[in-house]
Amino acid sequence: MPLQDYHQIVSVDDHLIEHPMVWQDRLPEKLKERGPRIIEQNNKHVWHYDGDIFPTVGLNAVAGKPPEEWGIDPVRYEDMIPGCYDPKARVKDMDVDGVEAALCFPSLPGFGGGVFQRAKDKDLALLNVKAWNDFYIDEWCATAPTRFIPMSLIPMWDPELSAAEIRRTAAMGSRTISFPDAPVPLGLPSFHDKTYWEPVWDACEETGQVLSLHFGSGSYVPGFSFSGTKAIPGQVVLPDAPFAVAITVFSTNLMWSLVDLIFSGVLQRHPKLQFSLAEGGIGWIPYILERADFVWERHRYYQPIDFDARPSDLYFKHFWGCFIDDEFGVENRHKAGIDRIMLEIDYPHSDSNWPNSRKRAAEVLANVPDNEVEMITETNARRMLNFPRV
Repeated sequence: MPLQDYHQIVSVDDHLIEHPMVWQDRLPEKLKERGPRIIEQNNKHVWHYDGDIFPTVGLNAVAGKPPEEWGIDPVRYEDMIPGCYDPKARVKDMDVDGVEAALCFPSLPGFGGGVFQRAKDKDLALLNVKAWNDFYIDEWCATAPTRFIPMSLIPMWDPELSAAEIRRTAAMGSRTISFPDAPVPLGLPSFHDKTYWEPVWDACEETGQVLSLHFGSGSYVPGFSFSGTKAIPGQVVLPDAPFAVAITVFSTNLMWSLVDLIFSGVLQRHPKLQFSLAEGGIGWIPYILERADFVWERHRYYQPIDFDARPSDLYFKHFWGCFIDDEFGVENRHKAGIDRIMLEIDYPHSDSNWPNSRKRAAEVLANVPDNEVEMITETNARRMLNFPRV
């Protein structure tokens, strides 16, 4: 049965373009010149943060534009539709698209807050992390509490500060942490480190917050041609290969993330942890689970791998797959876990089908039973994020 009018769509991956006043209104007066602010450069709007320049990348705000007008060059705010940065306008755009609720990832900070992780002044960076969280939860989400799902960033350079921010934002209503899909490219310990991340895992278990791993949030750009490039806003130097190569294989980042976590021991030490594989698609999940089980069967005898926990069992207990437009994945939805897959809209980015997301979802889900459509479009997301209907 296709998507019906009574089916709500809860998107677990949308994005917002921060308004210039997000930090200016929340930083001490003496720090405002060093905090994030918009400046004019070559007739473009770019972010200036503590001496560095970060553009408002064009592909991040293409909603409403035909593909022929897309580009990765910086843009101006007047070149975007207001729903990119105005929560009231966003609700109207969601209504046009038939989307009931959305989880919105940050833009300037990077999906996982990598800009502040790389910042030299960590005291200033901590203030910026907290300012973004306060803005998103108390302003953006408060505009329409049943429509926007609270999320927060953490100061990854300090696990104890991160744990404190996880608990602080949980008390404010945060449902999930935007966490890097790959800590190592950010100069942080890997998922296999048995001590560094423990305060973060403990705090997430305690508060029930999900760790949302958005592809690319660790700053690694996939593809052999791009392997020496880091996704650092304002500092990306593209190789001779077209960016289409990286866009095509970006979801492979989450294959690496999933396998790292499955073999890390983290899941055994923290049985309540939940991870959302944001914007990764789901078609690859059955294969990688089959492969991980195959490797586990043959190679667990001579290295420190959990002897009893089958990788696929760990996946179905701890992970959630997310897709925007994945016909192959939907056809193989039961192998990916029908109670563990969710729909994404990706507004206002280039993968989004806005304003035809509901129409496209109906096409992709046309042969899916009604009860499964409801799970994929709404109830799985509400259950993962503890965001019930009101």
